[in-house]
Amino acid sequence: MASALKNLSAYDESSLPSADGMRFGIVVAEWNARITHALYEGCYDTLLKHGAQASDIYTVQVPGSFELPAGARLLAGKQKLDAVICLGCVIKGETSHNEYINHAVATGLTNLSIASGQPFIFGVLTPDNEAQALDRAGGKHGNKGVEAATTAIRMAALKKELTDKTKIGF
Repeated sequence: MASALKNLSAYDESSLPSADGMRFGIVVAEWNARITHALYEGCYDTLLKHGAQASDIYTVQVPGSFELPAGARLLAGKQKLDAVICLGCVIKGETSHNEYINHAVATGLTNLSIASGQPFIFGVLTPDNEAQALDRAGGKHGNKGVEAATTAIRMAALKKELTDKTKIGF
C-alpha cells in the first residue's frame, strides 16, 4: 500500500497497553534536527498520553543516525529500561551513503535486541528528500515518532507478559 494514501501513524488507541510503570529510553540523532526533534516530540507526547511518567523517560542525543545503536547501548547500560526508542533521519542525497547507514543502524538495533532480550526500536526515517521526511515527521503522513512510541509500548508489554513469573511451586 502506498504511503501517499494514508496517515501512517493512525492506530487503535484502545488496543494499546498502558505505559504506566514502564521506563523508556529515547535516543535522538542531532543530524537533521528539524526532523528528528519533531519525531522526538511525537514520541515523547505519545508515551505520556498512554500513561508513561515524564520521570520514567530518559533522553540522550547522539551526533547522527549511525551513532544510534551505540547511544542506545550506552543508555540501556546506565538505566533499567523496558524499551529504547531510536529516532533519526537519513535522507538519500546524491550518494549511496544512506544505504550503508540505514543498514548499519537496523542491524545494530536488531543485534542489540536479540543479544539483550530488550526491545530497541527503529524509528529512523529513510526518505528520498527533505519533503518526504517532513511529511513523516508530523506532516501529512503522520509522525514516525508516534509509531516508534506505540511499538515500544507494545514490545515492553509483550516482554513483561512473557517474563512474568507467576508459577506456583517450583
